[in-house]
Formats: sequence, structure tokens, C-alpha cells
Amino acid sequence: MASHRKSRTPGTRVAGIRTPALATAALTSVALLSQTADAAPSDDDRPSLEEVEKKVDDLYRQAESATEKYNAVKEKTTKQRKRVDTLLDDVAKRTQTFNEAREELGSFAAAQYRTGAGVPDTATFLLADSPQDFFDRDQLMDRMTGRQKAAVDDYVTQQSETMEKRKEATESLATLTDSQDDLKTAKATVQKKLSTARELMSKLTAEEKARLAAAEEKKREEAVRKAAELARQQAEQQEAEEEARRQQQAESGPSGTSDSSGSSGSSGSSGSSGSTSTTPSTSADSSYAAKAEKALAFARAQIGKPYVWGATGPDSYDCSGLTQGAWKAAGVSLPRTTYDQVEAGTTVAVSQAQPGDLVFFYDDITHVGVYIGNGMMIHAPKPGTYVREESIFYDGESSIHSVVRPA
Repeated sequence: MASHRKSRTPGTRVAGIRTPALATAALTSVALLSQTADAAPSDDDRPSLEEVEKKVDDLYRQAESATEKYNAVKEKTTKQRKRVDTLLDDVAKRTQTFNEAREELGSFAAAQYRTGAGVPDTATFLLADSPQDFFDRDQLMDRMTGRQKAAVDDYVTQQSETMEKRKEATESLATLTDSQDDLKTAKATVQKKLSTARELMSKLTAEEKARLAAAEEKKREEAVRKAAELARQQAEQQEAEEEARRQQQAESGPSGTSDSSGSSGSSGSSGSSGSTSTTPSTSADSSYAAKAEKALAFARAQIGKPYVWGATGPDSYDCSGLTQGAWKAAGVSLPRTTYDQVEAGTTVAVSQAQPGDLVFFYDDITHVGVYIGNGMMIHAPKPGTYVREESIFYDGESSIHSVVRPA
């Protein structure tokens, strides 16, 4: 009798799978590691060390990206909270003024009632649905004293402004609630990424962790070599610029002293012109160097403190929190997130980087460090690490997005 069981498609069988339980485990591993179609599983259906390393690195990158989004939402929420508090205070003050205006009108109505003058009109005004409807009655306006009319005008103005502010405060509260929800979502995203990364790392054997550490050390050595190469190039470039400056001074020196009479004015003009063209640049460089020195002093003082996502000090930092704090110590206010900090200055080539410049990483601009010279920087790398000095090539030359001079 023909079997009713469907034949298994050859292409869907995973090599080495003998039982449904093992198949489930393999598929779970495939889903977790997002293996490509041509990535063959290992003999024991466990992801390779290289796959785990890539996945963990990706998770940390994603967590850092989520952290910057969290920072942006948190900053927005803080500003909205301040605005809502300001609006509520304003509404309370306006309500008090509005009530005082209403009480003053009530006193006028009571006085007219006691004297028997104009009671119907004043009472009608106080009970009217719309003050403007009552203003259309010329007879009341004719009978009102100047003080009474001013009181009515003030009442109408206060009523309108108070209602407008109440509406604005209500809308701001709604926006604040949405931002707080976004903040919770961003926080949960970061925590999930980090938890998954830690779980993957915890499953590695001691031998695998040793191999991973060796690979990291090899990567670090290459990054240090690249940093030394950049330092050499920058030193050669600086020497060439200084030599060109010395030659220029040597050539301009005799011309400035030769024609003491006939061309003294011209020479003086030329000298003045030369000074105005070089002095501002020199002055700007000196000013930036002074600020950068303060920023670097702050950054160095934070070395050894733990990376904590969303932290801005003083006991811990994330990457943009560290750079923001460093330049704040130099009197320069930077935005909170990497996405905004990259716009807060002048972009320069990597070869032109100076101490104090900000070095940004990855296409989505999710990491930043403070350049200290010689191809090195101070940064807060990722969860589980500490603020430290490191080559700007720590994740490969291609990871560098841009260099920005913030002041």
C-alpha cells in the first residue's frame, strides 16, 4: 500500500541531523547566528568561534547604536519635561490672574446691584456664554466707567490666554508621554542586545575564549602598527611645513630690510599684510590647542572608569558622554549624541587630525573618541570595558567615518 508520508526535499536536510530534537537545535542556532546560505555548520552543530565573534561584535555595535538613540530620546524627554513644567507654572499664574480679574468684575456687579444701577446689564455680562456677544451691546459700553471697561478687557484677555496655555500644556504632556514610551523601548532594545551578547560569550569554552583573546591581541597589534604609521606620516608632514615656513621667512627677511627709504611703506604694508594673513591662523591654532589640552586632561582623568550605556559621568561614561564631558571641561558645549556631535565642528582628513579632534566610527556614526595624537585616542569602547587609550584603527581603517574639529 502506498505511503501517505510526503517525501523529504533533499535540499532542506541539514547535514548531520539525525533526530527532530537535533534538527530543532540546529535551526535555533542558525536563526540565532543569522548564518549565510553558504556557511556550513560545524560537526557538533555549534557555531564556529569566528561566527560567535562576529555575532557578538554585531550585537555590541547594535547596542551602541540603540544607546545613541536612547540618549537622543532621553535628551528630548528632558527638554519636554522642562517645557511642560514651565507651561504648567505659567497656566497656574494665569489662572490666578484670571480669577482676580473675574473677582474684580464680580465686585462691580455687586456694587451696581446695591445701588440699583445697571444690574441687568452687568449680571447678563457675567452670565453670558461669550463676552464678545455682550460687548456688542452699545448701551452697556456707554454706561461703563473707564475702570470697569479696563477690568472687562483684562478679563477677556486673561481668559483667552489661559485657555491657550492650557491647551498647549495638554499637547506637551501628550508628547512627553509618547517620548517616555520611546525611551522605555530604546532601553529595552539595548538591554536585549547586551543580554544576547553576554549569553553567547558565556557558552564559549576556555579554549575558545583563549583563541578569541589571541585574535583580539593580533588585531590590536595591527591597529598599533597603523597608528605608528600615521604618526610617522604626520611628523613628516609637520617637518615639511616647518621647513617651508623657514624658507619663506628667509626669503622675506632681506626684502624687508633692503629698501629702507623708498619702499619702506611698501615693505611695511607687505609685512603687515603678511602678519594679518598668518597671525589669525596662528592665533586660532593656539586657541584650539589650549582648549584641546583641557579636553584631553579631562579625558585622561577618566581612564579606567567603566563604560555604561547612557552614562555621562562622573563615575561612568558611554562614548558620546565622554567626549561631551571632555569638551565641556574646555568650555565648549557639544550635543549629547554622536549623530549631532559629528555636525558640531569642521571635518578634517585623518592625516590632518590634531589632539582634541573627535574621531567618529562606522557608517551609522555610532561611536566616537577623542584624538590624542600619534594615531591614538581616548574612548569608552563598549559594555564590559573601561575608558582607555587605543589606536584609532582598533576596528580597522575602514571603520573610521570622519574626524571633526569641534572648536
